[in-house]
Amino acid sequence: MIPGADDAITRDGKALILAYDHGLEHGPVDFEPVPETTDPSTVFDVGTHDAVTAVAVQKGVAEAYYPSYEDDVTLLAKLNGTSNLWMGEPDSAVNWSVDYAAELGADAIGFTLYGGSNHEVEMAEEFRQAQEKAREHDMGVVMWSYPRGQGLKDDTSPDTIAYASRLGLELGADIAKVKYPGSADAMNWAVQSAGDMKVVMSGGSKTSDEAFLSTVREAMDAGANGLAVGRNVFQRENPEAILDGLEAVIFDDASVDEALAASAGLEASD
Repeated sequence: MIPGADDAITRDGKALILAYDHGLEHGPVDFEPVPETTDPSTVFDVGTHDAVTAVAVQKGVAEAYYPSYEDDVTLLAKLNGTSNLWMGEPDSAVNWSVDYAAELGADAIGFTLYGGSNHEVEMAEEFRQAQEKAREHDMGVVMWSYPRGQGLKDDTSPDTIAYASRLGLELGADIAKVKYPGSADAMNWAVQSAGDMKVVMSGGSKTSDEAFLSTVREAMDAGANGLAVGRNVFQRENPEAILDGLEAVIFDDASVDEALAASAGLEASD
C-alpha cells in the first residue's frame, strides 16, 4: 500500500464502492429482482449519489457506459472475473490491462485473489503485475480478498477473514474487500491484521434495511473503512434511500435508527 493512493476513491478516508461486476460473476439472475438494473445506465445513475465513492465494473460496461458518466462517477476498473458457469477450482481471468483501464479514465483497479485456491500462486503473480502497473499510473488498488478453494473448510471464519485482509497488506493493496466474519470482534481482528491498509466489508446478498445497516454499523464500529456493495443497493426498488442510510452510517457516524430515518427521509426521534 501507498498512503494516499486511494484518495480518488475515498472520502475522509472512507469508501462506499458500488460494485456492478455481477453480470459476469453471477449472471443476469442478480438483476431479476429489479429488471431495470440489467441496463448498466440504471446503476450508473445510482452511482452518481453523493455517498458513492467509486463504481466498480468490468471492461465492456466501462467502455460502453462510463464515457457518459465520467463527470459524475469515479471509475474503479475490475480487472479480473470469471462467470458462474465455471465449475473448476476458484480462479479469475484477467480481462483487461491496467494501461487500458487508465486510458478509459479509471482512478483505481480492483482485483480478485482467491487465497487458498489451487490457483493462488498464479493469481498472486497476476496481481503483482497489475499492482505495479497501477503505481505507474498513480492508481489505487483494491483487492477482492476471498479465500476459497477445495482445501478451505470455512471461508468466513475469523482467522480466515483476518488472513484475507493480511494478504491485501502483504501483496500491496490499498484497500482489501473482505466478507463479514460474523461479529464485531472478528471484524476488528481482520482490521488489526491489515495494519494501516484500509478494510471494507463486502455487501453480500440482499437483506432487510435494518439488518444490513446494523451489520455495516457493527463493521464500522470494529474499525472498517466502509463498504463495497452491489446487491444490497441495486436490488432495492429505491436504491437511493438505502444509500442515504449508508452515507449516514459510514460518513456521519450515525446510529442504525438515525440511518433508517435518513433512508426514509425522516429525522430520528430522540
